[in-house]
Amino acid sequence: MPKTITLDSLRRYAVARSLFRPTTLPKALQRLGFVQADPIRAPARAQDLSLRHRVRGYRAGDLEAGYPQLNVQEDFFVNYGFVTSEIQRLMHPRTARTVWPAARQQQAQAVLEFVQQRGVVHPREVDAAFDHGKSKNWFGGNSNASTQLLDGMHYRGLLRIARRESGVRLYAARPVHEPPASPEAVLDALVDVVVHKYAPLPARSLSELVSHLQAAVPQWTDQRRAALQRARQRLPSLRLEQTTWYWPEGENPASLRHAVADKVRLLAPFDPVVWDRRRFELLWGWAYRFEAYTPAPKRVRGYYALPLLWRDQVIGWANLKVQDGALRAELGYVSGQAPRDAEFRRALEEELIAMKQFLAL
Repeated sequence: MPKTITLDSLRRYAVARSLFRPTTLPKALQRLGFVQADPIRAPARAQDLSLRHRVRGYRAGDLEAGYPQLNVQEDFFVNYGFVTSEIQRLMHPRTARTVWPAARQQQAQAVLEFVQQRGVVHPREVDAAFDHGKSKNWFGGNSNASTQLLDGMHYRGLLRIARRESGVRLYAARPVHEPPASPEAVLDALVDVVVHKYAPLPARSLSELVSHLQAAVPQWTDQRRAALQRARQRLPSLRLEQTTWYWPEGENPASLRHAVADKVRLLAPFDPVVWDRRRFELLWGWAYRFEAYTPAPKRVRGYYALPLLWRDQVIGWANLKVQDGALRAELGYVSGQAPRDAEFRRALEEELIAMKQFLAL
């Protein structure tokens, strides 16, 4: 008889399927499909903190250093990050919701020809070659109009990110591909990427993630509802404690193969294990919030608190920083105290040593 799916088995399944056996960087990126990016470094960027658990011997900065040779592109998906080239091709040519006036289109065409001639360009080269002036940015300040134009061209698929220098994006022309023949098939494929990345998903989270695909394929905004309905019909699901859960076809959340290691893992705030805050509360019974943009007096757990996973339970959090070449860790626990068993203490020490190696301390 098949084993009954319970909340405990969903929790183990969520941890085990996402924190797969560490592999090479190209294979991990292919398996994940998408890695969310974030510029905050505390003590490392989110993309690096996520990959360190899934790539053998990973060090902070390996993704950026290897980016030009990897089958991955910076782009918008359900949010901004790194997608495989295969997924990026599904999203383009992308039609932005904001239609450029004729003058802006002429500027973009001139910049595109300039980039095609140069191969790879730094934004300051575009500033020097074109008199685009200044313009208001999203934050209300002034920035180079050329920078905003390059961002817009990247989003529309005219340019790609070739690499970064000191965090600055360098641009190259993006190869032109034929548009996909079937928007329905593309949307279904993108939904499958979402489900594969974040499963098991509560019904409301699935709906919200499909809604977030507006950033990936704004040209098909009006077809997202139908894509969600198709997903609900074809994906395996279960109603459990007033929540309907979805997961990829061919997987069994109750399988005994979803074993969880006796390990402590400090997870990025955007790690797929903890990214969905709704799912987090359902699986672990407490609310985790990202507080980097919360005023300091109102923070509960810290500026960049990393959820602390012990086996298949998120039992607390850690705030890490590097001072004088040493790693400092401030730990907090939901119960008010750390587990008392020696296995936890040993696993926590191993994780902090691994973090030091990851940071090259």
